[in-house]
Amino acid sequence: MRKIGSGFVFLGVVFLGVFFAVVRAQEESPVSPVTKSFITVDSHTVALEHVRVIDGTGSAPAPDQTIVIENGVIREIAKSGTVSVPAGAHVMDLTGRSVIPGLVGMHDHLFYPTASGQGPAPGAPALYGEMGFSFPRLYLAGGVTSLRTTGSLEPYADLALKKMIDTGKMPGPKFHITGPYLEGDGSFAPQLHELSGPEDAVKLVNYWIDEGATSFKAYMHITRAELGAAIKTAHARGVKVTGHLCSVGFTEAADLGMDDLEHGIVVDQEFNPNKQPDVCPPSANDHPSIETVDVESAPVQAMIKKLVQSHVAVTSTLVIFETFAPEQPPVQDRILEALSLPSRVDYLSSRSKVVAGKGSGGVLLKKEMQFERDFVKAGGLLLSGEDPTGYGGVLAGFGDQRQTELLVEAGFTPLEAIHIATQNGAEFLGEGSRIGTLKTGKQADIVVINGDPSQKIADIENVELVFKDGVAYDSRKLIESVRGSVGLH
Repeated sequence: MRKIGSGFVFLGVVFLGVFFAVVRAQEESPVSPVTKSFITVDSHTVALEHVRVIDGTGSAPAPDQTIVIENGVIREIAKSGTVSVPAGAHVMDLTGRSVIPGLVGMHDHLFYPTASGQGPAPGAPALYGEMGFSFPRLYLAGGVTSLRTTGSLEPYADLALKKMIDTGKMPGPKFHITGPYLEGDGSFAPQLHELSGPEDAVKLVNYWIDEGATSFKAYMHITRAELGAAIKTAHARGVKVTGHLCSVGFTEAADLGMDDLEHGIVVDQEFNPNKQPDVCPPSANDHPSIETVDVESAPVQAMIKKLVQSHVAVTSTLVIFETFAPEQPPVQDRILEALSLPSRVDYLSSRSKVVAGKGSGGVLLKKEMQFERDFVKAGGLLLSGEDPTGYGGVLAGFGDQRQTELLVEAGFTPLEAIHIATQNGAEFLGEGSRIGTLKTGKQADIVVINGDPSQKIADIENVELVFKDGVAYDSRKLIESVRGSVGLH
């Protein structure tokens, strides 16, 4: 019996040793089982053969190319048949497919309107939930491999999600985390901190840089003194500031050293004759609509020239303005399927009121398109983002694709639109040497598309695979995994 007992003890020790070895291996594994479930290619060497290469620079597409990826880096791009594919490489025949660089979303939040399931609730506070489960997956599925959060409501959550993605615990893009909104007195959303003055702005900026924020976004009620203090503090630490401004005009912001401006002329109040210094007009009834402002007028053109000379970028978010225009494209099934039932009810109810109405949304959208064309023509750096807020008409990933399509509707060529949505964002983030274009030596952030978006920009929605650092994720599986989740988590 003693021998049998010792045998059981020995087997128990062996079992425990194996168990803890497995647990330890799982803890040390760089990629979790959940993340692995969406990966279709994870090889040391990968060869993408017979693919059309749209490199993100705006250059003409190169047909029938082979891309060799080694250790997550592009090692060679050349005409198929002229490349010596390394032995043991994972070879993929991508005949009929195009590749573009991973999209760089420059206004891509991780939050979304909370739902009541009863349609719009007049007088209710504007509240937004963190979509830490669904949005990272949808962004990656849509071809977004890098993004800037451009305003955070839960910065600690955003930073934690970034860490989880970077360590392979969950799928998602590379995050550039923006700190909490730099907002003044009068915020419409109770989740935003309201600055008490320039000293408070300095304190907030320094604190969140220490915590890991890599940019900041000023908001509608900030004063010039607060904005100036925030910009000076951020710049002293190598961090950029953007803004969705109202109380401060674009020209004033340029004088203060602003790096980027969100949304464009539709939100700029400097041409409003009733505008008071440091005050965001309380309602649209207090000033003439921006639709009465002539983009070609001398004052507006002078403002554009000022932004260009001051190296202030502009982030295009045409897709959010489209949701307020009566003339909207048909509702896509993929959007309805991703929404939770309460969010779907709210979205369809709000959309029906917009479509049935006679608001100026369509006019403003066209005005913004004209402004962005003139800005780029003058030499300005135009970025691309989606802003998944409003009443819920814009979803992560899908919105970045539609935003690129709208750039084409604004008058840019498909190649120019892809350039704006990829290389421009990478350059602004200081990542241009690593991402944003498809070139030898850059990270293999590559979107595989069934079709040719250089000829038909709508093909950008036909994403099959998304390579991030040379690892390929299945777009369809990512989208399917969040069915009914948006609005919940």
